Amino acid sequence: MPNQVPPQSSSPSPAPQDAPAIHLRAATLRYGGRVVFDALDFELPAGRTTCLLGPSGVGKTSLLRLIAGLAPDTPQGTKGGVVDAAGRPVAGRIAYLAQRDLLLPWLSVLGNVTLGYRLRGEARGRTEREATETRARELLARVGLAGRAEDLPAQLSGGERQRVALARTLMEDRPVVLMDEPFSSLDAITRFELQALAAELLAGRTALLVTHDPLEALRLGHRVQVMAQERAGAPARLEPALEPAGVPPRDPADPALLAQQAELLKRLVQAKAAGGA
Repeated sequence: MPNQVPPQSSSPSPAPQDAPAIHLRAATLRYGGRVVFDALDFELPAGRTTCLLGPSGVGKTSLLRLIAGLAPDTPQGTKGGVVDAAGRPVAGRIAYLAQRDLLLPWLSVLGNVTLGYRLRGEARGRTEREATETRARELLARVGLAGRAEDLPAQLSGGERQRVALARTLMEDRPVVLMDEPFSSLDAITRFELQALAAELLAGRTALLVTHDPLEALRLGHRVQVMAQERAGAPARLEPALEPAGVPPRDPADPALLAQQAELLKRLVQAKAAGGA
């Protein structure tokens, strides 16, 4: 049974007040002879969570990595376009949460959560180090892992490891957070818990969540979009956004949400058929 998230506790890391809108203009990505997308425009509204769905292989992760500055730029892969945060560079303003937790097995839970600070040399002095570790322990408590700071990743369940990865991402305290199917491998109860926790801890930040789950997207997103192809081999495009009513995390049993889920499933089925996936 996964650890329960404390029901009443404020986040020790409040959302930055300057969370910017992210603009992607005329984005182009070619890889291995394939045009993934071409002249694509995409916007992440400031302080809101955008959820992105689409068939496997359509280019969702590629788009996420392009925004994060991780897209390939090699003889096999070329990229183009402009990414900016309200007219400013995005470098240094983004935290990235991958599908896998990517915890270093030889570091403790605490060591993994504070890894970014250690690599950047931002906690060299005793005072700075103690402040960093205190904040990390507070975040671990917030994700339901109080008392596990000294454990190694091998001692944790899959859901607990994903909680550590979420804490590590929030520890970076960036105004923009990008997440690539972070809950896809979890059991239903742990996934439900982490969805609610993510909605709370990401409130006020500019976030992009790539997911294959329509209900997850509608539960967490202020804006939900589908990436699709008009036909097999064509560059991917973005369909008009859905904007669910209410504040995340929404009740998955809400009839209005379930109706939107049916609409979203229809779009995904059509997208898969058009792309030949």
